[in-house]
Formats: sequence, structure tokens, C-alpha cells
Amino acid sequence: MKGKIYTKKGDSGTTSLIGGTIVSKTNIRVESYGMVDELNSFTGCLYEKISNNEIRLFIKVIMDKLFLIESHLAVDKSNDSTKFFRALSAEDTKMIELEIDRLSGSLPPLNNFILPAGCDSASCAHVCRTVCRRTERTILRLNEEEKVDAEILKFINRLSDYFFTLARYLSQSEGKSDVVWDNK
Repeated sequence: MKGKIYTKKGDSGTTSLIGGTIVSKTNIRVESYGMVDELNSFTGCLYEKISNNEIRLFIKVIMDKLFLIESHLAVDKSNDSTKFFRALSAEDTKMIELEIDRLSGSLPPLNNFILPAGCDSASCAHVCRTVCRRTERTILRLNEEEKVDAEILKFINRLSDYFFTLARYLSQSEGKSDVVWDNK
């Protein structure tokens, strides 16, 4: 059968980067693009919970950008395989900032710490936020070993802020309010 999903090449704990270099599956580069893949999967779960078409379209753009980031992180830096993927730009991060500002415009001021709740879709957005922060930490560890494009770092940092704002927006749009932390 042609085109099987399994190759058995990774059975020994290795995988190949885009460009062909074989590395351990525990390599920080593999961990980094794996974390972006995990974040994108959780973002897909969030996407499926959203009924607002404008937000769905925006989240689809985010998923496309995450796949692009994952592709960049999977590239073997010792060859020129990045030519296959467009670079992330400052405009990509600006897009997130504008959406944060748009959503924030209808939210009450935040005067307390809030818990990751409110409604089902808001809780899912909070999961995306926390996975995004973990992803960011992993990419930063990679950046300590090998330089990562600064636009990727900015995008991922801003994306967690977007998920936080979106969670609040989703709760409010369902007639709920922030679930405030009771520090007693």
C-alpha cells in the first residue's frame, strides 16, 4: 500500500528535521515545534466551540500562522529549507494586537485576578492561553541554543494575551462575567 502514515523510521527515538538532519525526538527544536502543534490542536478545539463567525475566521488565521511557525521551527538551520515558507512579519503580531484592542473595547476594566472559567468556550480559551505560555517558554529555551526569529517570539507572546482577552470576551458574550479569584 502506497502512502502509509507510518514509516517506522522513528521507532528508535529519532526524527528528521525539514532538510533531512536526523535528531533525537527529545531535541529542543523538536520539542518546540511539537509544542506549537499542541497549541494549534487546542486552538482547533476552541475554534469548534465558537459560533461567532468573525472570531472563527480570526482563529483560523491564527491556526494558519501557528502552522507556519511550526514549519519554521522544524527546519534544519544548517541548510536553506526556510525558502519554502514565508517569514512571519511584524504585521502578523500587529493583527493580534488590533484584535485584542477590538475585543477589549467591550470589556469591563479588570480589577482582580480571574480564574480560568466563565463558560465552556472561555475555559477552552484559557487552556489555549496556558499552553501558549508553555510553548513560549519552550521556544525561548530553543532561542538560548539557536537564534529563533524575533517575530515568532513576539507573535507567541502576544497570542497568549489574545487568548486571555478572548476568554473574557466569550464569557461576557454569553451573559457571564469574569470568575474572580477569592483570595481568602
